[in-house]
Amino acid sequence: MTDIDPADVAAELSTVRDFLRYAVSRFTAASLAYGHGTTGPYDEAAFIVLEGLRLPIDQLEPWTDARLLPHERRRLAELIEARVATRKPASYLLNRAYIQGQPFFVDERVIVPRSYIGELLFSDLFGGEGETVLVEDPFAVEGVLDLCTGSGCLAILAARVFPDAAIDAVDLSEDALDVARVNVADHGLEERITLFHGDLYKPLKARRYDVILTNPPYVDADAMAALPPEFRHEPVMALAAGDDGLDVVRRILKDAPKHLNPGGGILCEVGTGRAALEEAFPELDFLWLDSAESSGEVFWLTREQLAGRT
Repeated sequence: MTDIDPADVAAELSTVRDFLRYAVSRFTAASLAYGHGTTGPYDEAAFIVLEGLRLPIDQLEPWTDARLLPHERRRLAELIEARVATRKPASYLLNRAYIQGQPFFVDERVIVPRSYIGELLFSDLFGGEGETVLVEDPFAVEGVLDLCTGSGCLAILAARVFPDAAIDAVDLSEDALDVARVNVADHGLEERITLFHGDLYKPLKARRYDVILTNPPYVDADAMAALPPEFRHEPVMALAAGDDGLDVVRRILKDAPKHLNPGGGILCEVGTGRAALEEAFPELDFLWLDSAESSGEVFWLTREQLAGRT
């Protein structure tokens, strides 16, 4: 792919619409890979333009014909070219990611937040009136654990969903916890979220929770070998999970009953590992949950189900 001088681009384009169109064309020609909060070149272009200009991330139409200042044009041109030249996810270039409309600081010390658990937390599964309700009264939840917290995004979202809960969040990476500390502070939740460094449950001793959330490493060996360049910018330890992608999940399920209160449950994301997980744990009756963009990638199990398995 031929490098393009951002200065030349900035000199030729003038409006938000111009940069949006140019970015889509540039990204399409470069055959970029997506999946870090966007699903294609248009979404990626819109994110870079809006976040790059510090505009509301969910409002594009009011600004499409706005003429940009020289320094704004140069910034967008440089961001677009950097996305192509480096193949870094846009969130790393902008140090920003969003889940459920909430902003989070990110850099290459953590994976880009994109868990389907975020959407499920804000669904009728928690405090709703649908056919499937996992937690009837979110106000009754006193303790929540976020395992493999990374940027801290799920812990922060959990603090919104469970207003009276104390939240613990654990990660094996000190670098990831440094990022999580930034986000916890940015969201004003230092008094409610406690961060722990360690391997899964080890730093928690005998603590128990009403809800455990976890988006652990779950990429199997074959998928790791075939990752596009964008995903290779993310920490390997946050992705790789052995030959079948279940190395970490097995350990999480083994000790989960010791850390769940009676009636509590675990919400866990496993990507495309459903078949392998059901084969590994045929005695467990997984409740598979769908989101807007996923089917059978997140499951719920209660303490009683886990404790009663043969």
